[in-house]
Amino acid sequence: MRRGAKAWLGGWSSPIFKRSKFGIGKGRVNTLKSCISVESYQILLYYLYRPFDDTAGYLAEHLELCETLALRGRVLIADEGLNGTVSGRRDMTERYMKVLREDSRTEGIQFKVDPAEGHAFPRLNIKRREEVVTLDLGEEDFSPGETTGEHLTPEQWREWMTRDDTVLVDARNQYEWELGHFEGALLPPVENFRDLPGWVRENRSQLEGKKIMTYCTGGIRCEKFSGFLLREGFSEVYQLDGGIVTYGKEAGVKGEGFAGKCYVFDQRVGVEVNHTTGAKVVSRCFHCGAASDRYVNCGWSRCNRQYFCCEACDRDRLRFCSSVCEEASILSVASLGIGCD
Repeated sequence: MRRGAKAWLGGWSSPIFKRSKFGIGKGRVNTLKSCISVESYQILLYYLYRPFDDTAGYLAEHLELCETLALRGRVLIADEGLNGTVSGRRDMTERYMKVLREDSRTEGIQFKVDPAEGHAFPRLNIKRREEVVTLDLGEEDFSPGETTGEHLTPEQWREWMTRDDTVLVDARNQYEWELGHFEGALLPPVENFRDLPGWVRENRSQLEGKKIMTYCTGGIRCEKFSGFLLREGFSEVYQLDGGIVTYGKEAGVKGEGFAGKCYVFDQRVGVEVNHTTGAKVVSRCFHCGAASDRYVNCGWSRCNRQYFCCEACDRDRLRFCSSVCEEASILSVASLGIGCD
């Protein structure tokens, strides 16, 4: 039976919500204030591979829930499960987690939680997708609930990653890798996650005879990628449980062996992983080559390229990634007859 946000949250008579006082109408929060003064926020990262019978209905319910709680972020819903990251006030994110944990469709879901001073996203975006992460296998598609690699704890991962009989495979994109990665890991030179199957089939020799250790940001891509490797005939395939994010939070490991920062898909851009004396910056300023993990976007809006730029070059170059973009920006301003691009 379909349930709306009211049913999930115990109705508008719940002490957390007062319709007349907080201005909640038509499932949307225009102004939401709390009876208690809690200014802290949280950022949640989560995924769940579990079949949904009615994705359209669940999407509508989930949208109403997030709007009611004034959450922002991105949530993808597919027949095979959901994948999301949202931010909101601490009391609202706690309520959100409670609702999902108590819902029979999503019970058992695990959240990665980071404290924050405010929202990490500009808006809320919930969409339906064919896959929660796109490996694009077509008729060969499968569910990680059927096949996936063995999960390694952060402690096991740290112990295994320097062994001679292992190979670490980064299942992320190059721009994520450039900000930070595990030392000694292999990054397949592909454009997108969906290109990994083709690369594996063309480069089997780099993986055969090894224990394959896969990793990504929070674990969801490796649930699928490690399963694909097993279906391709590789017998020893593993994945970092909870991804880089969990590895950096494990007190006994302290992110050892990870170089740089972990790229995240919110306004923080990068988060610390390695909390040991071996922590270092691996990315370099695009202009001068100095060590810098400052990701910025090109000052010409039509380019908008994301690249590393130290503070000095940011000032000197006015955030343009090249002289071509700077000239193009000036020309576009002149053609419009206004003072800014």
